[in-house]
Amino acid sequence: MGHTLILAEKPSQAKAYADAFQHTKKQDGYIEVNDGRFFKEKAYINWGYGHLVELLSPEQYNETWKIWRLDQLPMFPEQFRFQVSKDKKKQFNIVKRLLNHSTEIIVATDCDREGENIARSIISLAGASHKPAKRLWINSLEVDEIQKGFRHLNNGNNYLSLYKEAQTRQYSDWLVGMNASRLYTLLLQKTGMKGVFSVGRVQTATLYLLYKRQKEIEDFVSQDYFTFQGKVQVPNGSFEAKHKQRFATKEEAQKVLQEKGVLPGVNDGIIQEVKRERKRTKSPKLHSLSSLQSTANKQWKYSPSEVLKIAQSLYEKKVLSYPRTDSHFITDSEFAYIKNNLSNYQECIGVDVEVVYPDAQKRYVDNTKVVEHYALVPTKQTPNFSALNEKEKNIYQEVVATTLAMFAPDYEYEETKLVIDVKGLNFEATGKVEKQLGWKSLFKNQQQAKKKEIVLPAMEKDQACQVNVEIAKGQTKAPKYYTEGQLINVMKYAGKEVDDEALQHTLKESEGIGTEATRASIIETLKHQLYIEIRKNQVTVLDKGKILCQAVEGTLLASPEMTAKWETYLKKIGKNEGSQEVFLNKIKQMIEFLMQEAPKKIGSMEQFLQQVNEKSFIGQCPRCNHEDGKIQDKGKFYGCSRYREGCTFTLPRKFLGKSISQINIKKLLGDEKTNLIKGFTSKKGKKFDAYLRYDQTEQKMTFEFPKG
Repeated sequence: MGHTLILAEKPSQAKAYADAFQHTKKQDGYIEVNDGRFFKEKAYINWGYGHLVELLSPEQYNETWKIWRLDQLPMFPEQFRFQVSKDKKKQFNIVKRLLNHSTEIIVATDCDREGENIARSIISLAGASHKPAKRLWINSLEVDEIQKGFRHLNNGNNYLSLYKEAQTRQYSDWLVGMNASRLYTLLLQKTGMKGVFSVGRVQTATLYLLYKRQKEIEDFVSQDYFTFQGKVQVPNGSFEAKHKQRFATKEEAQKVLQEKGVLPGVNDGIIQEVKRERKRTKSPKLHSLSSLQSTANKQWKYSPSEVLKIAQSLYEKKVLSYPRTDSHFITDSEFAYIKNNLSNYQECIGVDVEVVYPDAQKRYVDNTKVVEHYALVPTKQTPNFSALNEKEKNIYQEVVATTLAMFAPDYEYEETKLVIDVKGLNFEATGKVEKQLGWKSLFKNQQQAKKKEIVLPAMEKDQACQVNVEIAKGQTKAPKYYTEGQLINVMKYAGKEVDDEALQHTLKESEGIGTEATRASIIETLKHQLYIEIRKNQVTVLDKGKILCQAVEGTLLASPEMTAKWETYLKKIGKNEGSQEVFLNKIKQMIEFLMQEAPKKIGSMEQFLQQVNEKSFIGQCPRCNHEDGKIQDKGKFYGCSRYREGCTFTLPRKFLGKSISQINIKKLLGDEKTNLIKGFTSKKGKKFDAYLRYDQTEQKMTFEFPKG
């Protein structure tokens, strides 16, 4: 008799499955299971380490593709093929042996398109695609959820279209990455640019979004405007009020005052309107991965990839549900267990919840809105909270508080809107008084940026008042740089800047760039390629990124809308409504177009590229004594432009924990000491302040300590 092979994605997942079974035995590279409750015969749990199999590199399809040459482009393999990753052959052979001896396969990788692709690619390369397969599809690694999942396995064939979707994504990314990266790198190197320019179907569109915003900021010209402000005095106190209209010049504003007979200074006025309204706000939607990433970046400046890593860790500890979810809803089943565990959650994170909504509300609980994964919520199991590290505590507490909030009272406040009439000129003021914190009390420990509340004094309609009118000058402001957390939403809504929750859900059907699972890694790729950098949580595009954006401008690579449409079509493939062949043909057509247009575009950039090249020179190389030997910022270090000719001179970009600025590098190259740099960390961990010098004789940096 054969056996059942359970294919997990990684060892930690395999161990979680083993914990749910009886009579398990750890072997070399797999776990043996003898549990008659689930399997008639013996079962084996197997796993990969990351990606066991990968697509072949270009030269493995065609030897002539090994060398980067324009006349070898485009590269379109007749048929894509896979191989075992070099460092994973031992584990693959174990998986292959067990697959070939199995009578049934249970695909138990992560329940998303990439998990399906990982499993099916392994099964295919092992020659076991013909074997019957079932699919484990669960959102929690708790024992009872795993057992429930294994008792209700799905037909594996139902997920083949999801595999086709992920495979199409993989093939298209190979085509774009391999062809466009070589094309733009070779063309730009011809103009004197250094390094490799990585191009990607999703990453380049994301980069272009950032570039577009940065251009808006850099090209922005601030303009003065003038408006009226009034300090209103009533018997019970005073407050500020504003006139809505703006004027281009002070003279225009003065003319309006003259026409109305209003004097700069104190004027008689009337309280024309007093509108008091009690308002209430429902608690926020339950978290998807994106909303958790945005919130955590706002609160604690965690990067999106860091948030995913923390959420994944809590998932593997069985205390959070599956993190790579784009849903904000749970089903009746999750609501039932959450409700039963309310006291445990409250005790765990140290809060008290007044339960005023004991029943499921459609805003949070809707079976029809949960397709693959439900929202990010705590599992039935609560952790030893004190044993979590600080970041895990913050993320867990945020998810639990957001979940508990759906049971809590609404946030209530009273809003007062006033209109003050000064000789036909209207001034407006709005005041707000909190009446009940409600669900907001669950988040009181967070560093929330809270606007100072304006409490207006008591007054009635038609009451007389005095208004001190003045003309105030203001300036228009440039758009702000995106934060790393905002970038997740910018990608999700294909360039539409959306922070407002209600608007996010209005646009929930809009086409986005990337997926919930991939957006964080796209941002990391852009950082790694030195296209962008994050400073004080602001995302800025570096010169290398600007060069690529100008080069791809006007092509589909620079179109967030087209990239979003591609992602939507991939989802159609996953629903059996689209074709892999159609999608890949579109990608090939785009690459053919790039082959024709890219040389013309880069040819038109000559002046800009020359400026970038000159700007990148920080100073003369002190070692090679050659007029062309210029020190450039190489990203992770400063080095000589003649490194191909053998000059190995470098200076570190980071030294003993401190970044060395270009200004200070210029001083070192000019045989001067740097500015005082504070906060160096010695090998023993001690902090100190010092100047740096470059010793030409010893050819190394030395310290000069401040006197006294």
